[in-house]
Amino acid sequence: MSAAPDRPITLLIAALGGEGGGVLTDWIVKAATHAGYPVQSTSIPGVAQRTGATTYYIEVVPATWRALNGRRPVLSLTPGVGDVDIMAATELLEAGRAIANGFVTRDRTLMLGATGRSYLTTEKMAMGDGRYDRDLLIQAINDNARDNLLIDMETLAKANGTMINSVMLGALAGSGVMPMTADDFETAIRAEGKAADANLRGFRAGLAAAKARLPVVAPVETKKHSRETLADLERATTAFPEAAREIVLEGVRRLVAYQSARYARLYLDRLAPFAGGDPILLRETARHLAVRMSFEDVIRVAQAKIAPERFARIAREELKASGEPFVITDFLKPGIDEFCQILPPRLARAILRLAARRGWLGRVYFGMEVNTTSVTGFLRFWLLAKLRGWRPHCHRYHEEQAAIENWLGMIRGAAARSPNLGSDLAREIAECARLIKGYGDTHARGTANFASIETQVIRPALAGAIPLPLAIDAIASARAAALADPEGESLTRCLAAIAAQTALPTAAE
Repeated sequence: MSAAPDRPITLLIAALGGEGGGVLTDWIVKAATHAGYPVQSTSIPGVAQRTGATTYYIEVVPATWRALNGRRPVLSLTPGVGDVDIMAATELLEAGRAIANGFVTRDRTLMLGATGRSYLTTEKMAMGDGRYDRDLLIQAINDNARDNLLIDMETLAKANGTMINSVMLGALAGSGVMPMTADDFETAIRAEGKAADANLRGFRAGLAAAKARLPVVAPVETKKHSRETLADLERATTAFPEAAREIVLEGVRRLVAYQSARYARLYLDRLAPFAGGDPILLRETARHLAVRMSFEDVIRVAQAKIAPERFARIAREELKASGEPFVITDFLKPGIDEFCQILPPRLARAILRLAARRGWLGRVYFGMEVNTTSVTGFLRFWLLAKLRGWRPHCHRYHEEQAAIENWLGMIRGAAARSPNLGSDLAREIAECARLIKGYGDTHARGTANFASIETQVIRPALAGAIPLPLAIDAIASARAAALADPEGESLTRCLAAIAAQTALPTAAE
């Protein structure tokens, strides 16, 4: 009989109201119970008006009931100063409060923190900029915690359509401190039942971020009423390695023209975790990320239709004439999904569900002939192009951002696997972005092919089910097959061959 552990693992959580701290605690307790570990939790409610957080305290014995052989551990209801193994905070200043209260110690505590801020009433009331200094808070964490894992959980949560508590759970699972496995945590999420799919996406995003040991990834805060310009962003690209700087610069310019300077800043923030690694991986990720973030929606199509460069090119290359009048008629055939692209996500999803039940998707289209060189035709495209400011509120935008974060998470997870082969695997995953392009049926086919490769090759490779050298070749082969055959038949055959090849060692055993 093995000896019982000397002490339980202690976890203290500080969560703001509405962030699901109670649900997070329930998930942890259910995961421990499912795995057979003794567990106990308690909570202390905070107060209203953002002057405090609700704290949750959990103790888990890292030995199963069977291993304890009838012995019952005695667990505490409250945390002790200097006795906390994991401090989890869903807001950066709450991490600072935990440090001030003595719960974070250099010899014991892992700080698991979200880098987002929810400003205090006193911060908002200040006549000037009354915000606490983010850099000082992070420095306090570095100085007082044994180790820390700081992640922009709010962005990951939004990208996956979920709450921050599921991302925090994934980060906790990825920290490697708790005895439960990722499967135990996922079982707990499914058992909860509510919004299970979205919560699982958030959990896996947090898990990938923790395993990649990401540095702080948070939007750069600027002073009140100040805005970054294109020139500011161009100067910011000089911080990137020389091998990728030109690509990053072009990406910034492309995204400012596509959407805004704020959107281009998001591009730089997404590339920041790759800046200190493989320069080739950074360059290729920057190239594909710029293209993915400037996805072709109906707004972008309208912009392209009325671009002066297009009229000049047609006159020069097609008509071989200059100064002569001509007429351009654009033939369009949008479907229901194209119309839903510019609707709010909730409304779009409701319409798409109805269309799917009625069998309209992929079958119902609306044919249009638009004389782009006429006043009325030009104005139709012009008004649609003017919806660029509305784009961040659109269904397609939210779908694309979630897909981009998922893709980047897989690249980071691959890069963390090993110093050499991990970078090769990450580059192959980055190159899979070539499959996703266009809009309408072209985009749908590419997305479906990418999903097949992700499910059958990339995810098993990241989980260690496929050896890295084989996984690298398999992803490259699957991608080439998908690009060679838009209908997907070559990809189906390739994936079947990969499945047979990866199953051979198991069969031999």
